[in-house]
Amino acid sequence: MDTLAQLKSELDSEYQTTRKFFDLYPDDKNEYAPHEKSMKMKSLANHLADVFEWPNTMLKTSELDFGTAQHPTTSATKEDLLKKLDENYKSGIDALENAKEDDLNSTWALKHNGHELAKWTKYASIRHSLNQITHHRAQLGVYYRLNDIPLPGSYGPSADVQSF
Repeated sequence: MDTLAQLKSELDSEYQTTRKFFDLYPDDKNEYAPHEKSMKMKSLANHLADVFEWPNTMLKTSELDFGTAQHPTTSATKEDLLKKLDENYKSGIDALENAKEDDLNSTWALKHNGHELAKWTKYASIRHSLNQITHHRAQLGVYYRLNDIPLPGSYGPSADVQSF
């Protein structure tokens, strides 16, 4: 089984779908949040774009500490967000293309100020990041729906896109 080819294929598929969502990003709704405990739309979209870089970080390091890591810059416009997504996707896909199957076996940890939150093999950590893409894009879809922004299809047509 070519695990790296499967991960690359899935990352590419998620990128194509996420790009459709970002093509509809409303610059005038950056500060929108559906609830006081929810992220602002700008923060959510930027985080989603950042996750596409994670395979690179995961393959090149043994851990990430959110409490001490330098936080990525945030984009405030659709144009900047699309550019960030494209760059992060390229970084993630390049890392997978240059990896070897054995690279997926070592461990990688997620920490916050030294406290270990999770520890997986690098394969499992990359799988987790792919799940994060789906999760956060679904959140963004709810934000869009609540703002009457038509949703593109993700894994088939949406209620807003009739293609059958």
